[in-house]
Amino acid sequence: MRNATYATALTLMLGWLLWMGRPILLPVFAAVISVYILSAAATGMQNIPVIGRLPAWARRAVILIVFTILVTLLFILVINNLAQIAVILPTYESNLQLLITQNASMLGIEGEPTWENLRSVTLDQIDVKSWIAPALLSLRGFGITLFLIVLYSSFLIAERGVMAKKAIIAMGDAESGQRAISLLSRINERIGQYLFMKTIVNIILGVISFFIMLALGIELALFWAVLIAFLNYIPYIGSLIGVIFPVLLGLAQFGNLSMAMVVMIALTMAQIIVAFYLEPKMMGRAFNLSPFIVLLALAFWSTLWGVPGALLAVPLTVSLVLVLAELPATRPIAILLSANGKL
Repeated sequence: MRNATYATALTLMLGWLLWMGRPILLPVFAAVISVYILSAAATGMQNIPVIGRLPAWARRAVILIVFTILVTLLFILVINNLAQIAVILPTYESNLQLLITQNASMLGIEGEPTWENLRSVTLDQIDVKSWIAPALLSLRGFGITLFLIVLYSSFLIAERGVMAKKAIIAMGDAESGQRAISLLSRINERIGQYLFMKTIVNIILGVISFFIMLALGIELALFWAVLIAFLNYIPYIGSLIGVIFPVLLGLAQFGNLSMAMVVMIALTMAQIIVAFYLEPKMMGRAFNLSPFIVLLALAFWSTLWGVPGALLAVPLTVSLVLVLAELPATRPIAILLSANGKL
């Protein structure tokens, strides 16, 4: 009874710390995941003819510079495309009015609704001015988070070079230190492999989605493709949410249900091919979580940290399971959390 009380108190305290510490912990966790991906990419650079001859620290520096550039471009892409969305949406009013009128006629609705009537009971009820300040604060917070992720990643990558020495000193003797280093190396290798391959799968999905939307004439195709790639970190619901946005934009852009259906079918087919064929072949046994544990992790992290928590939920949970699997004392817990008991 006492142990259960202590465990409950510890769980509540940990949840409270995660909730209150979100501004600090979120960029730290994101930076740790980024470092695993970057380190795996730096290791993979050894197979590149010229760059592969560089020392490890130089390869990590190159990857970090590329990562910084990509994060900066991501922030610019988000800002520019949000501004473009605000500009182009009013131009779709005629398409939406035609769409509403046509479908009302097909359904035999008397007193056909117009876009003006629909807008008066929907968009006109929204106080846009009251949203401006929170939106600007959100964008500023997004930019600060991206900056902190890059900053923390830089220092974490720099620390990796001396981690082995510190582990040996901390353990007190060379033999114990070498065992600890060997264990950490196995854990880091498996976590890095999973996160890197998952990122590659998401990039492939984003590229396929980009060319589909480009071929269909969807505006802001690059922005939606990047969004789809990021949301694919969220299992089950992420792919669904990623498809909804370009489909809705296609509906407003073309004012045609048939075209919106084509966009939805094409993007969904890309999601299915990647999820059921490409991802299992590339991921192998790295992703072996129980579906219930995945849903539980999504509920937990999204409740604590919102959308960023949902994006980090599965990478964090998979990393935890891989750590538990490498330790003999906690391996049974990892087996219980897995889908089929194979780790």
